[in-house]
Amino acid sequence: MDADAKMTAIHVPAGIIAAVASFYVSNGSIPALGENQALGTFLGLVILLITGNIAERIIGKEEAGGFKGWLWSGIVPFLFIWFVVWAMLITSVTIT
Repeated sequence: MDADAKMTAIHVPAGIIAAVASFYVSNGSIPALGENQALGTFLGLVILLITGNIAERIIGKEEAGGFKGWLWSGIVPFLFIWFVVWAMLITSVTIT
């Protein structure tokens, strides 16, 4: 498996985890935090940075391709999955 596929394979499950965590934070499921979409967004970005550092250590800096490689093989798939799953979770709770 090449470095791009490994980078994507690491970031997609992390995007799903970030979406679920952001949903619970922004939905008001944690009473101390209330309904806070900004905190949910911040949590997702923190998970993205942590995932990027983990992926860079697993794959290696040279193989990952630096920021450009991380952008197209890591950040873009992460953000797409994160937003889609988060939107699906929010609308499923809002409709029912």
